[in-house]
Amino acid sequence: MRTSTEAHWSRFWRERSEIEDVYPTDGRVVEQILAEGPVSGRLVLEVGAGSGRDSISLAEAGATAVLLDYSAPSLEVARGVAARAGRRVHLVRADALAMPFRDGSFHVVFHQGLLEHFRDPRPLLRENVRVLGERGILLVDVPQRFHLYTVLKHLLIAVGRWFAGWETEFTIGELERLLRAAGVTVTRRYGSWMVPGLFYRSLRLVLLRSRVARLPLYPPPVPILSKLETSFRERFRRTRASFYTYFVIGALGRKERADSPRSGVRIG
Repeated sequence: MRTSTEAHWSRFWRERSEIEDVYPTDGRVVEQILAEGPVSGRLVLEVGAGSGRDSISLAEAGATAVLLDYSAPSLEVARGVAARAGRRVHLVRADALAMPFRDGSFHVVFHQGLLEHFRDPRPLLRENVRVLGERGILLVDVPQRFHLYTVLKHLLIAVGRWFAGWETEFTIGELERLLRAAGVTVTRRYGSWMVPGLFYRSLRLVLLRSRVARLPLYPPPVPILSKLETSFRERFRRTRASFYTYFVIGALGRKERADSPRSGVRIG
């Protein structure tokens, strides 16, 4: 049975130490968290931190950012990104399933590109909720199932060529049900299309690995087409159908009160 291991991620971050070659979340995670209210003075935890760029943005907004990852190379990359940004963050190397924090320690817990690497995501979400304070915010950002990326990914997994070893994907309904079962009241959901598209990203990666050329992260826009595309996307984004076309989806919610009849959080 294929799994995603620490070795996969340590290799990934050693090869991606030049963070400019890694596509960012384009602010979607930070935007959703800040839409729930200011984070100044709040304790924020990013689980499976990777480069830590989202946490550093939240630190710039006044949060105290804690970055947890089990990969030492990942934390070294995050340390460098924080230093270049002139921001202080707290780095913790630990297992996301057994975090070294007390119950209710954080105001915000979030992760992007993490949940899909667990064959059973429920223990991870329970641990997320455990370290959240009452009414604290949990945000989870994952790949969306109905996308060409899913097909390509599973082909590469089948032949042992997927960079992360193993990965799954979710529908928005599945993600919301998992959060509710963990004791989170979902208040917000969102999605993001793959920009640039899969063909350009794949071509760029092949050329980069072969050292033939270094294409920019984003190709130059075609003005007229870009305006039309943006207009269409903004209209389509308002429909439920958009959630079955996004590259990634996310859901955000608040930890239910311990005395809530729907709460999945154990008391004591």
